[in-house]
Amino acid sequence: MICLKFLTIVIFLTNCLLSFSQNVGLAPGLYCGLKTCYEVLGIDRDDFTKSELSRLYRNFAKKYHPDRVTGVEEKKIAAARFREVATAYETLKDDETKQFYDHYLDHPEDRYYNYYQYYRMKAAPKVDIRIVIIVTIILVSAFQYLSAKQKYSEALSYAITVPKYRQLATNIAVERKLISYDLKENMDIRGGYKKESFYDTLLFQLIIFPYTFVKLIYWYGRWYYKYNILNKELEMEDKIYLICKYLDMTESQFHCLEEYEQDLIFERSCWIKENAKEYKNDKDREEKEKLMKSAQYRRYKRYMKNNAGNTISFLDD
Repeated sequence: MICLKFLTIVIFLTNCLLSFSQNVGLAPGLYCGLKTCYEVLGIDRDDFTKSELSRLYRNFAKKYHPDRVTGVEEKKIAAARFREVATAYETLKDDETKQFYDHYLDHPEDRYYNYYQYYRMKAAPKVDIRIVIIVTIILVSAFQYLSAKQKYSEALSYAITVPKYRQLATNIAVERKLISYDLKENMDIRGGYKKESFYDTLLFQLIIFPYTFVKLIYWYGRWYYKYNILNKELEMEDKIYLICKYLDMTESQFHCLEEYEQDLIFERSCWIKENAKEYKNDKDREEKEKLMKSAQYRRYKRYMKNNAGNTISFLDD
């Protein structure tokens, strides 16, 4: 009978304790556990400053640092207390974290919200994400610039070995009456191997993005008004834009074509989609004919003809 009464009292006290913990909103795995962070640091919830908080943390850290204690058990107790103080300080020093913590104390019924905010803040990066983005942009821009510089140097090194460009540079030197000439100053290298420029980096492009966006809107508006409403004839640069669009090439690639090929494209009015498609088909046909007439292709055909039976097969005869 006495044991039954004792067991009943224990169960009652346990339920009271659990009820109290749930009402206050304290959970063993969140923040400072079954204590409030204010109790851990010994401060009033509504009456403390950041400087006071830092001073208390430094004092507690010195007092409970494991290196200042001797003995195995004492070190364990000090380490646990040190972690408790550090958790309380990290929770209260940040305004956003403190706001979520106060909500956790005042609204224990928002259990899922409190758990979500706790683990979200715990997993959040400690470094300002804006700094990370800025540093990343700078590093990418530096890589773009150095990569472009290396490619341009490779293109120059190749151009010097080509007789065509050496002769061109010589002619320029003769025309300008120069004793020596600088190939770098007279080369027109475009595309992926053009001269490096800060204006092509990601950082600069992001800086001028508003201007680029407005310019793009203006360009489309001008195009629609000029050619869809007024029905004017296409200008040369607009023809080149459509030619590059329909022939799947960049403007740099178009300007690198031989003059006779550019003239042929204009003669066939390749700024019209149907004409451009027909021109591409003709070019593909020409390339196939050249391939069939090449010595390498003929050797391949002879090889296939002479070795037609020498194949491996897993099919049954």
